[in-house]
Amino acid sequence: MPATSTPSKPGAARDCSGDADGGTMRAIVQRRYGDADVLEFEVIDRPSIADDEVLIEVEAAGLDRGTHHLMTGLPYLIRIAGFGLTKPKQIVPGFDVAGRVAAVGSAVTRFAVGDEVFGMAKGSFAEYAAASERKLAHMPTNATFEQAGVAAVSGITALQALTDVGHLQPGQRVLVIGASGGVGTYAVQLAKALGGHVTAVAGTRNVDLVGSLGADRVIDYASEDFADGTGRYDLILDIGGRNSISRLRSVLADRGVLVIVGGEGGDPVTGGIGRQLRAMLLSPFIRQRLTTFISKEDSTYVARLAAHIESGEVVPAIGRRFVLEQVPEAMRLLEAGKSSAKSVIVVGGPEADRAV
Repeated sequence: MPATSTPSKPGAARDCSGDADGGTMRAIVQRRYGDADVLEFEVIDRPSIADDEVLIEVEAAGLDRGTHHLMTGLPYLIRIAGFGLTKPKQIVPGFDVAGRVAAVGSAVTRFAVGDEVFGMAKGSFAEYAAASERKLAHMPTNATFEQAGVAAVSGITALQALTDVGHLQPGQRVLVIGASGGVGTYAVQLAKALGGHVTAVAGTRNVDLVGSLGADRVIDYASEDFADGTGRYDLILDIGGRNSISRLRSVLADRGVLVIVGGEGGDPVTGGIGRQLRAMLLSPFIRQRLTTFISKEDSTYVARLAAHIESGEVVPAIGRRFVLEQVPEAMRLLEAGKSSAKSVIVVGGPEADRAV
């Protein structure tokens, strides 16, 4: 079980049935691309909701590498993909969310006011956020808002990488590179839950964290080399890494599968996608399968993740806790590589520990 804070859920939901009709809220706002200095704490109008959306009274939100890319607007491919060419289309950042339903659209059938939900929202670094009901699930009964608030984005990415893309089978040998990050902490736990024998790669300061997630073996990349020839793996998840394709293939079984999840570095236009494209172009000509994917944001995956959390097979690992005003500080720590697991933004109350 990961070492993580588990505060109790806040008290009963207040009556928010009229919250879709106006009012203001505290929020983090971004009106231009750049570093953490572009993030401002403001009071703005609450979002309106479409017929198929719900308004969530946010209790907690998660900070992930994808949110950082959308803040900087880099690589530029992100802007071309529709997030805004010269400035962000969505002025409130944040996707991971957990909270209570404050209002529902006329076409919503799965949720009612007062329901506790988690998933992906449009602008979760705020007191209220709009979300499609197709991207939400009911919260696991044994999870706190903080745990649920850091779960969806990274958790469903890890789940899809292992199952839909990697086709993990019980007894297979799995290598998780980048095991201490958001996706990595879920990948280690899910791979174990699905019957894999898991070797995890992390830095020195995160070895104990990753070991607590249930990895069969933890490699400290500062003192060991996962490609030293002593191990071969049926499935490799390279999460946000910069390892060359040839290096990864050297420890991949003859008919093994490499799944590249995200990627840092590369040029400002395409980022790490160049390495992914090279892997996919090579794959048809070799017996190993080299691939990547784009995570599907769908409630079916969120519900599957919730089932793993309720069973106790997965416990969301929380790194640091911040209040809403501290989002810029949290982002700076992420930029500096000083974040482990997932940082949580506590929106529903002022009781969060100050960052250290």
